[in-house]
Amino acid sequence: MVTIKTENLTRKFGALTALDKLNLEVHEGEIFGLVGPDGAGKTTTMRLLTGILDPTEGKAWVYDKNTVKEAEPLKENIAYMSQRFGLYEDLTVLENIHFYADIYGVAKEHRAEAIERLLGFSGLLPFKQRFAGKLSGGMKQKLGLACSLIHTPKVLFLDEPTNGVDPVSRRDFWNILYDLLKEKVTIFCSTCYLDEAERCGRVGLMHKGRLLRCNTPESIKKECGTKTLEEAFIKIINEYESRQSE
Repeated sequence: MVTIKTENLTRKFGALTALDKLNLEVHEGEIFGLVGPDGAGKTTTMRLLTGILDPTEGKAWVYDKNTVKEAEPLKENIAYMSQRFGLYEDLTVLENIHFYADIYGVAKEHRAEAIERLLGFSGLLPFKQRFAGKLSGGMKQKLGLACSLIHTPKVLFLDEPTNGVDPVSRRDFWNILYDLLKEKVTIFCSTCYLDEAERCGRVGLMHKGRLLRCNTPESIKKECGTKTLEEAFIKIINEYESRQSE
């Protein structure tokens, strides 16, 4: 089942084209990674797919909902964890989750079980009375993820969720994501870490608003004749820049 689909999705900010004719399909239960340097268009793509921004041209659907015409019902099926997810540092772990449960309209009679499950699988159960401001960077990211999942979304959007987090916490975070796949949650994430891109079922390389390549990590390396994704991406970008300068 296709859960995310775009057709010539484009977003311009004045003379700047932040996203240029993106055509993409992502399937249910897939981890899809978006990789590219700063300014490549990753965050703009996230904001378009979550209905925060309207496209200049083109269309997008998430779980059969048009991101412009059906932006409100779309939010019932998705969660978006931005680079600066809004945790309240003067609230405890438990209070933060209840706050987001209120925002998403989660019925109070269903909360206790859901909260215990989220705190358990994220490893936060022993810290539920700790203030969010006293958590480590990795624990804050896990709390942000738990808050995003409180309404049981079908599609999870993560914008560089482990940026600046220590390697051990990054590994733990990805273990949680793999557990979500068992529940057929579709995960669409951007990352600046190529070792994380290797963990994705498919990756898309973005550069200057364009999707230059989209395939499995192994297929991309094979196509480029390289041993690493970093070498492959450098080769793809250099070839693109060479064509543009001709």
